[in-house]
Amino acid sequence: MFELKRLHPEAIPAALEKARHYRLLNEPTEAESICLDVLEIEPANQKALVLLLLAATDRFDHGHGDALPRARAAFARIESPYEKAYFGGILLERWAKARLKNGGMGSGEVVYDLLRKAMENFEEAIGLAEAGNDDALLRWNTCVRILERRPDLKPAPEHAQPVMLE
Repeated sequence: MFELKRLHPEAIPAALEKARHYRLLNEPTEAESICLDVLEIEPANQKALVLLLLAATDRFDHGHGDALPRARAAFARIESPYEKAYFGGILLERWAKARLKNGGMGSGEVVYDLLRKAMENFEEAIGLAEAGNDDALLRWNTCVRILERRPDLKPAPEHAQPVMLE
């Protein structure tokens, strides 16, 4: 079929800036493509992995079947303990919101469990954050407010499978 063209290594910073720009334009597919191009050249590029995770989670609401596995794969390669905790929480929170939006049988229990796991991640990130970085705290509060507004969201029964990222 077609062969992908390889990005020049010196173009990586500009490519990552374009990926950020495409995310802001609500074009996550384009952002993902750029991140994949960067990762072909620098497989451990942490900025590209974070942007890839975020772009994939941007697509959760739109029913893209490949978005969750792609987000999980990017998450698994994040190295920083803070970013692992924080972006793990983001992944779970966004998946919960997508499940909440799309509904379905038992979704209230699943959404509750996803949000609680996200909150655990955010709490871990709060403990690892540098002074003045309250990003995880803000996300934790968002999860709390979702649960407060939605009393129909309840914990899953004790025998249910736990929520896992990896």
